[in-house]
Amino acid sequence: MTMQQERSTAAPRPARPTLEQLRAVAQPPEVRSRKNAEHWTAQLYLRHISIYCTALLVRTRISANGVTALMILAGWCIAASLLIPGLWGAVLALVFSQVQLYLDCCDGEVARWRGTSGASGVFLDKVGHYTTEGLVALALGVRAVGELGLLRTDPGTAYPYLLAGALLASLVLFNKALNDMVHVSRAFADFGRLADTAQATAVDGGVLGAARRAVRFVPFHRIYHSVELSMLAVVAALVTAGAAVVGVTGPVPVVGDPGLLGERWLVLLLVPLCLLSVIGHFVAIMASRRLRA
Repeated sequence: MTMQQERSTAAPRPARPTLEQLRAVAQPPEVRSRKNAEHWTAQLYLRHISIYCTALLVRTRISANGVTALMILAGWCIAASLLIPGLWGAVLALVFSQVQLYLDCCDGEVARWRGTSGASGVFLDKVGHYTTEGLVALALGVRAVGELGLLRTDPGTAYPYLLAGALLASLVLFNKALNDMVHVSRAFADFGRLADTAQATAVDGGVLGAARRAVRFVPFHRIYHSVELSMLAVVAALVTAGAAVVGVTGPVPVVGDPGLLGERWLVLLLVPLCLLSVIGHFVAIMASRRLRA
């Protein structure tokens, strides 16, 4: 179903709804209580303010898929911003990450209000998040190189960070794909849709259960979303700026140019952490009830 082929399945609703009317339809309890589908920023504050933008959007002719397209564009702008050197590029990326998630809240609210929810919207949402998070991870590697002229003048310094960014992007995408693999596997086995609850994803007791509970205190497996990666980019830029002030150069040649201390350590550290997350995610899926009827 294309953007132009959307068909409303809902009864006619007011063209200029009140916020209360919108909240009742666009933000029902089953949406607000979802365990995995809601990012923590949505639960903390974005859902509280997204309804105001949705109230404006439903008064226009833009479709829910059109809002999703804007979300995708905002996501790509995160990666593009990271190509701007220094602190301001990282800050701009963080701003766009908030815009992306804000629009990500709004597109679903518009779809629920108009009754146009469908497979095309889910598909476009997946395209948006997969491309964004892959591009952001890759951009972190490019950002760590600094001057792309190093690819010609000093490839030994530049290529390790490009490789790290490419590996990080691959691991981030594979980690995301594991969740979709669960849904595909359940569909092929006629198990029905997996409930988005803690019980459905719980790992039985024992060593794995204890390990999963311990990880909650250091949730590094949750840092591969565009928001968290943008926040880490800001922290890395601040580390670089602070190191320049105090004259810290870091270990050479492992990091190389002291002017990119934070950015280079960031991408080098994220790769093994993401690999560990992928392994843990796979083991948790196999040990949980997710692949059972």
